[in-house]
Amino acid sequence: MPSLRDLRKKIDAIKKIGQITKAMNMVASAKLRSLQGRLEGFRPYREKFDEVLEQLLSAPGLNKGRIPYLQERDPVKKVGIILVTADRGLCGAFNSNLIKEAEKLIGRFQREGKQIEMLLVGRRGISYFRRKVPVREVFGDVMGRVLMQDARRIARSAITAFLEGEWDEVYLIYGYFINIVRQIPKVEKFLPLSFEIGERKASGSFIYEPEEEELLPQILPMYLNTKVYSAMLETAVSEQAARMTAMDNANRACTDMVKQLTLYYNKVRQASITKELMDIVGGAEAIKG
Repeated sequence: MPSLRDLRKKIDAIKKIGQITKAMNMVASAKLRSLQGRLEGFRPYREKFDEVLEQLLSAPGLNKGRIPYLQERDPVKKVGIILVTADRGLCGAFNSNLIKEAEKLIGRFQREGKQIEMLLVGRRGISYFRRKVPVREVFGDVMGRVLMQDARRIARSAITAFLEGEWDEVYLIYGYFINIVRQIPKVEKFLPLSFEIGERKASGSFIYEPEEEELLPQILPMYLNTKVYSAMLETAVSEQAARMTAMDNANRACTDMVKQLTLYYNKVRQASITKELMDIVGGAEAIKG
């Protein structure tokens, strides 16, 4: 049976852990509000960009063969994977789910006889994959700020590998934010670009110049930059939401443990007092006898 002093120390330690988890929950909540505002402002921009490109690519007479970003390669020998994870842990299974999704994709391509090379964003992914698979480039300490200039560097590295023939396909894996309690790993094909072209929108919905074949090579790298930035922003928001939930659960667990240990502490203390009283009574009876 543990001593009363040991139980008291354990209760105090758990209370301190609860204070830390509560503080981390509050910090994650504040960061989430800021990042979620940025995400909600950026999603309409990304959707409108998709709409503009859909119209450009549905233009009659467009020669897609002259645009390298759209060229499918057959056979596909080498695949590049951009994995976006968080820089820090303590956010439940968020990072491990992203890593599992990447491993699943890697396993599929390896069974098909394709070579794999990764571009890692975020320290969690870097520390896990750096010695497991070939890595082209790493970007650590960028997820805490989520800036477009970092997204440009990441996109430029992947675009260069594709255009120079080092990669035949590129895939992007990131955490997609649905709501505060649900964030899922998402896999998107990054290059070559492909769009589901619907019915052409009414003429005059967008006015642009020069012609499509001149405009697309200029606008497509910008679009790829926004895809990487969007993936980073989605992952950053998902990370804070997952951390907030994990810290809230940890704080509740600490509260429950303190209650249980306090109850056990009181029982041990009561038993100790009872034992001491019995010893005193027994001694008094012995003196009388």
